[in-house]
Amino acid sequence: KSPELTNKVKPAFCLGANTLSVPMSLFADNRKRLCNKLRTIDVPEHSIVLLQGGQQQQQDSTDRDITFRQESFFQWCFGVSEPDCFGAIDVTSGRSVLFVPKLPVEYRVWMGEIFPPSHFQAKYRVDDVMFVNDIATILKEMKAGTLLTLSGLNTDSGLTTREAAFDGISSFKVDNKLLHPVISECRVIKSEQELEVLRYVNRVSSEAHKEIMRRIRPGWMEYQAESLFKHHVYTHGGCRHVAYTCIGATGDHCAVLHYGHAGAPNDRLIQDGDMCLFDMGGEYYCYASDITCSYPVNGKFTNDQKLIYNAVLKANRAVQKALKPGVSWVDMHLLADRVQLEELVKMGLLHGDVDAMMDVRLGAVFMPHGLGHFMGHDVHDVGGYPEEGPTRRTEPGLKSLRTARTMQEGMVLTIEPGIYFNWPIIQDALNNPQLSCFINAQEIQRFQNFGGVRIEDDIAITSEGMEMLTCVPRDVDAIEQLMREGRESEDVSLAGTLLPSVKQ
Repeated sequence: KSPELTNKVKPAFCLGANTLSVPMSLFADNRKRLCNKLRTIDVPEHSIVLLQGGQQQQQDSTDRDITFRQESFFQWCFGVSEPDCFGAIDVTSGRSVLFVPKLPVEYRVWMGEIFPPSHFQAKYRVDDVMFVNDIATILKEMKAGTLLTLSGLNTDSGLTTREAAFDGISSFKVDNKLLHPVISECRVIKSEQELEVLRYVNRVSSEAHKEIMRRIRPGWMEYQAESLFKHHVYTHGGCRHVAYTCIGATGDHCAVLHYGHAGAPNDRLIQDGDMCLFDMGGEYYCYASDITCSYPVNGKFTNDQKLIYNAVLKANRAVQKALKPGVSWVDMHLLADRVQLEELVKMGLLHGDVDAMMDVRLGAVFMPHGLGHFMGHDVHDVGGYPEEGPTRRTEPGLKSLRTARTMQEGMVLTIEPGIYFNWPIIQDALNNPQLSCFINAQEIQRFQNFGGVRIEDDIAITSEGMEMLTCVPRDVDAIEQLMREGRESEDVSLAGTLLPSVKQ
């Protein structure tokens, strides 16, 4: 890629013929949407949006690089893969300037060719590319009146975004309050080009889930399912990253909502008869997917497994049917709660009036998390609780909702109801007279080691309803059929999956 070939670099991100081509016009459109939104509010004259991209980091005190992933706000605006960059956008004209680091000559030895600014201008289709150490000079040439920098609270993590800073910024007027709510709101509503990327990464991740269904057997380790998922989304979809730590839970681990962390790293031997709860999503060019599939490892549901699974599926589909613009996400959570409680009553695990159960928030005993969340550049995307409201609820279950907003066309969310038998939580409920009066203590004992079921789909709100982005089998019969086909195919082996041998 010598300088004379720079103009031949296609203005798109693509990792081969079998992967999606993401045009740089997507990010130009995002910048345009941001400027249009900023112009509708009282921004100072000659305002310049200034964003700082992610920085290349080393592991602790070593010289081992952490695999770089771009900072999400910066990626949303510029689509830039390289670290240590800045970006400026003139709100009035829409002019975009990318600032790249000026690399030392030694870079050529260890990291590869040093490209000129014209290379990045062609690659990312920005108006200008300059060096980072010239930021102050260029901003003065742009007659920057006020720099709009990014500083705001992520209502999921509780952390504050890192505000852009450079040598000489003290000579500029800076406003770090105005930008965050505006750009966050822009990210909530997806463009058609963004939706196409989200459809793609959902297809890739769905196929990876289906591949696990075909291949998994009792005797696998949980991490082998995680390994197969990562192998599939990268090999067949170009997803170098997954959107979050893979949850490869089986047996009673299925009741642990964020299983798979460093203290429980998907390291259990999967036993015949266990339920699997595999929550895994690939990420393509920083666009996320988030899919959970639940099924028995041996490919055949027991009666109890089928009852719990179908109860969760009924809640999932009830929400799908009700979703449309103008609907409250809190109401959708309550709908899922009600459906699942009604089904648990039919099974004989609960008894009594469902309205009374709803009043005491009994549903949170079996589904302590929220129904779902926004998704986009982050798996738990921004904008869940904007400054103008609505505010977070405080009741059990509802307090865990990552948004309480009313649905709008263009929003992308997960629908992920679940029923879990987390035994310490069940025991707490049995010791609480307000809750225990509804629980059939004798019947529920047989679910002590059951774990749980979650069914998670990714959807986009449309003008009249919703679009399903996820494409995996959900009916019990369809799941069993796919798993049976995998077992009947003698040519299906683990040799091509880069997984260690396991007993069949």
